Amino acid sequence: QIQLAESGGGSVQVGGSLTLSCTASGTIFSPNTMGWYRTVPGKQHEMVALMTSGGLATYAESVKGRFTVSRDDTKNTVHLQMNSLTPEDTAKYWCNMKTHNGLANYWGQGAQVTVSS
Repeated sequence: QIQLAESGGGSVQVGGSLTLSCTASGTIFSPNTMGWYRTVPGKQHEMVALMTSGGLATYAESVKGRFTVSRDDTKNTVHLQMNSLTPEDTAKYWCNMKTHNGLANYWGQGAQVTVSS
């Protein structure tokens, strides 16, 4: 069983930066994809940024150029560096790990990010 522990959420003003981190514990199978999704009440769950264990990154159009996903597989950790934050980035952010064989799909506990003007 995999557990994902998130950290780094919080409140920031428009234009500010935050970094989210997520560390996986347990037996981790590769290849896998780790990354971040977000939810806003009343809106659809949205993929934010993902990175495969091979280092391939995917971003939502709305965050390209502002957010950077990275991972350290020696520490089973994925990070999301968020810059130039806007109120539209206010959401609960969820860490996710999915194995490429489709057998496992895990979620963190969620981290609230609030951007105020």
